[in-house]
Amino acid sequence: MDWDTALFYAVNGWAGRSVALDWLMLQCSSARNFIVLVAAYLAWRAWLDWRHCILVTASLGVSIGAGDFIGNQIKFWIARPRPCQVLLNVHELSGCGAMFSLPSNHAVNTATAAALLGVLFPSTRWVAGPLLVLGGLSRVYLGAHYPTDVFVGWCLGGLLGVTVGYLVAKNPWSRN
Repeated sequence: MDWDTALFYAVNGWAGRSVALDWLMLQCSSARNFIVLVAAYLAWRAWLDWRHCILVTASLGVSIGAGDFIGNQIKFWIARPRPCQVLLNVHELSGCGAMFSLPSNHAVNTATAAALLGVLFPSTRWVAGPLLVLGGLSRVYLGAHYPTDVFVGWCLGGLLGVTVGYLVAKNPWSRN
């Protein structure tokens, strides 16, 4: 057994043992919760400076959309099956998923948002970092991805988010 599979089983083996932990991991993996948190933060930023927030929100939307598209293209190119499709004794708490595994688009999207917001608003890093880790861990915990799927997603999303964040920061319309 390779290290990626062994680490997958170590994390996924906790699934189903605690109702509270299962609930937490399902919440950390929920796109809806992620959207609500980001929207609430952006609403607050809009109250402070609505023009800058429009630029940030548009950049964030385009970046996440681009990251999701790129992640899906990579999935079809690599065609790595999800662990729940090929391994035995996987604890699936939220379904297996129909597409391939590498990269985790949840990880791509959250890393894109965290990196972009972290560049533009450094004070968000102390919240975004732990949420990013919990979100990625939840994908393995729930049986949907290998740890390397999440890591590759973080790298791709982080690169995309930092790049766009710096472009927005250098934009003459940006207040930064």
